[in-house]
Amino acid sequence: MEIIDLHRRAAAAVTPVLARVRPVDLGVPTPCTGWDLGALLEHMTGQDHGFAAAVRAGNGADVDVAAFAPRPLGAEPAVAAAAALATVTGAFAEAAADPAGTVWLPEFRNRFPLEQVAGFHLIDTIVHGWDVAASLGLAPDYDDDLVAAGLTVAESVPTGAFREQPGSPFAPALTSGATGAWDRTLTLLGRDPAWSPARRRS
Repeated sequence: MEIIDLHRRAAAAVTPVLARVRPVDLGVPTPCTGWDLGALLEHMTGQDHGFAAAVRAGNGADVDVAAFAPRPLGAEPAVAAAAALATVTGAFAEAAADPAGTVWLPEFRNRFPLEQVAGFHLIDTIVHGWDVAASLGLAPDYDDDLVAAGLTVAESVPTGAFREQPGSPFAPALTSGATGAWDRTLTLLGRDPAWSPARRRS
């Protein structure tokens, strides 16, 4: 299934960014309003474990929303974040053997096809991967087809009040003249492509 391979490649592209995180970095600001890097990584780690649990449950018992809660990073945040991403990548790879299964996502109180859930987590991975990279003054290396897939998902993310709630992964879309696929993806999901820690502090 193409989306599962794209998801695997998204994780592979973000993993080197996570490896650059040091404990001293956890207090730096991020493009996610109200979250420093530690809070962002705890959110990402919780989401990764939650998606992994939901995908592995498949058509079985529904996973509770608590499975997606932010998780402590421990003494080695880079290791914890990378391990969580590897866990969810493995779960999608296992599920690809039975792509007809559905996945319960408690946040939406609904079941979705595996392919659609992989798309949800793909956009979460590459956009939050950019958030982490931007916080560290880095830039992730995403292939053009991965960016194109991300833009397709970003264009389908609903708007509405949920984007303004505390802890929402995506802020309201920004009005922007961005024409490049990646910049458009970021603005659709409430990110300023020019964001940097220095600009955030000014």
